[in-house]
Amino acid sequence: MSVIKSSESESNNYSGLYNGMKNQNGWGEKTSALFAKSIFHLHNNEYPNELKIWNDAPTDLERNDNFYLPVDAVIIAIFKEIKPKNWNFKNVNKTIEENYSGKDIEVWDDLWFWGFITQIGTGDGRKMGWNLNKYWNLRESDKSQEKIAEIKLKAEQFLKILRKSTLHNNVYSS
Repeated sequence: MSVIKSSESESNNYSGLYNGMKNQNGWGEKTSALFAKSIFHLHNNEYPNELKIWNDAPTDLERNDNFYLPVDAVIIAIFKEIKPKNWNFKNVNKTIEENYSGKDIEVWDDLWFWGFITQIGTGDGRKMGWNLNKYWNLRESDKSQEKIAEIKLKAEQFLKILRKSTLHNNVYSS
C-alpha cells in the first residue's frame, strides 16, 4: 500500500494518509481521522504482523506528523457546553493541538465515550445528563449492575467537571 497523498509534496506519514483519505469521495474528516489512527495502531505492534497492509509504514509519529481527533456531534456538543462557539472539526483539533501532539491527542478519544453517555437528545437541543439507554446501546459495554453503577458515578463526575468548566468560562469571558 502506498499513501494516498493530497499532493506530491505531502509526506508518507499519518497526517498525509489522513489528508489523502479526506480528499477521496465519500470520506470526511472524522472517518479519515479514524482510519489514519487505526492504520497507525495496525502497524505499530498492537496487532499481529500479518495484518499489516502498508509495507513502509512509519513506526512512530515524527515531529511533522499528527493524529486528528475524530470530531463528531457528540464532541462538538461538549465543546459548546464548555464555551459557546461555532465549533467544528478544524477548530476543535486546533484547540487540542495547542497543548497536545502526536499520540498524546488520543487521550481526547475518551471524550466521545463520556459525551455519548451523558447527552440526551440530538442536534442543538441536547441536554447534559446520565443516559443509561445510550450506555446500553454500546455493544461491548459491561452490562452488570456493578459496572453500570461505576460508569454512572464516573459520568456524573464528568458532568460536574464540565459544569465547573462552563461556569469558569462564563465568569471569565464576561
